[in-house]
Amino acid sequence: MKKTFVLVFYLILNMLMIFSSVHAAGNNPSNIYTVNSGDTLPAIANKYGTSVEELKGSNGLLSDTLLVNQKLFVPIIYEVAAGDTLGKISAAYNSSEQTIKTINGLSTDQLYLGQQLMIPPKRMTMQGQYILMTKEEFKNWLFHNQFNRKITLIQHHHTWLPSYRQVNGSNHFKLLKSMENFHIRERKWKNIAQNITTFPDGKIAVSRPFNSAPEGSIGIKANITGIAIENIGNFDIGHDVMTKEQKETIVEITALLCLRFGLTPSIDSITYHHWWDLKTGERVLDNAPEYYVKTCPGTGFFGGNSTTSAKNHFYPLVSSKMQEISAAKQ
Repeated sequence: MKKTFVLVFYLILNMLMIFSSVHAAGNNPSNIYTVNSGDTLPAIANKYGTSVEELKGSNGLLSDTLLVNQKLFVPIIYEVAAGDTLGKISAAYNSSEQTIKTINGLSTDQLYLGQQLMIPPKRMTMQGQYILMTKEEFKNWLFHNQFNRKITLIQHHHTWLPSYRQVNGSNHFKLLKSMENFHIRERKWKNIAQNITTFPDGKIAVSRPFNSAPEGSIGIKANITGIAIENIGNFDIGHDVMTKEQKETIVEITALLCLRFGLTPSIDSITYHHWWDLKTGERVLDNAPEYYVKTCPGTGFFGGNSTTSAKNHFYPLVSSKMQEISAAKQ
């Protein structure tokens, strides 16, 4: 216990020394650092009095590679202002009330004017190559990152199996690993096929690195500039009924991807697996015999799996959500 207290005290003292010049100017610093040419994780960690492990855990980084203009959450020293509460501070700086209390040795929620607090960003939920997020966490992750691959197409799939029967609310990583194993061992792909996975509880997992094109039967033309989304469930009519939480997540992440990559919802930017010939990999839209195409993402997916269903039911929801997100930023 004594060692822990000494370590926390040392970290706070170190952070206070690092940011003394900032507070001399009377301003609280930003907790978002923009990567410059030549930056490395060790150098950034040293600058902000943290570790490479903490930076990677707080920002969902799976490697030490950084790209210019990438944004990183970093720890800061915050000076309490009038009206501040732990809830307000943690929400504004991507932290948590309990983390702030623990790192600063606070026994109560009481704050006083001018008090200086270390505010570390909260760690993301990660296991291996997988990052499990809420919608808000995904938005931050998506807009903070830079990508070195051109992305012009969002693919929607359903898993069929696993279906809702295999979901218990806490086995997100187990399901992802089982899909990874199936894709590698049975399909002979290099990794799990999809870049994103959505779950019935509304959670999102970044599953395959965005800089790695998806694999699968949809074809090279769709994959090379594509982002593949696998929605857990069997959404053919008569099977799983999509939860409200998953519906909201699917619409929101599609809208966020459109905004991030400059796409307008259409058959050319948001595609269904059903529209691609299994043998040739060519886009056939609604003009192929059923035995040449899959029903994926499901005959009950937002009104159906046809282009008409997408135009009448899915795209309007995505467009509306894009407007909502854009308006909130202003």
